[in-house]
Amino acid sequence: MSTIPRSAPRYSEPAELHNGDRMTREEFHQVYEKMPEHVKAELIGGIVYMASPLGLPHARSDPALTTVFFAYAGKTPGVEVCNNATVLLGRDSEPQPDVLLRVLPEYGGQSCTTADEYIAGAPELVAEVAHSSRAIDLGAKREDYARHGVREYLVPSIAD
Repeated sequence: MSTIPRSAPRYSEPAELHNGDRMTREEFHQVYEKMPEHVKAELIGGIVYMASPLGLPHARSDPALTTVFFAYAGKTPGVEVCNNATVLLGRDSEPQPDVLLRVLPEYGGQSCTTADEYIAGAPELVAEVAHSSRAIDLGAKREDYARHGVREYLVPSIAD
């Protein structure tokens, strides 16, 4: 005869992230901050996506895209360009877009900077270089950005 413990063990915070884990943004953020610096992950719609290694097609396209955004920002007061910044997008979303452009809050933007230097809320424009992550970028990530108020989403086609 087995005995049932009087109190069930409490849920404990996972020690690391794994592809497909389901959690809130708060849970994800706590664990992600404890992960080694080289580990890259995003929370999209409450599901953890671990970043795949980036090949040359992505590495070649990312600087070009950032340069275009940076040139635009240089001629447009009140906007900021960020590359691979963590965005606290919603209760179940913490992506790291390849490039984003946001209108600063003092110019009427819809995002703000948190005390610990993250972006909270939807940037006005997000761009993802989709090569190894095409299915995620054009599927779950696109839906997540739209659901949380990102106004423009760009996924340029890149050649291999």
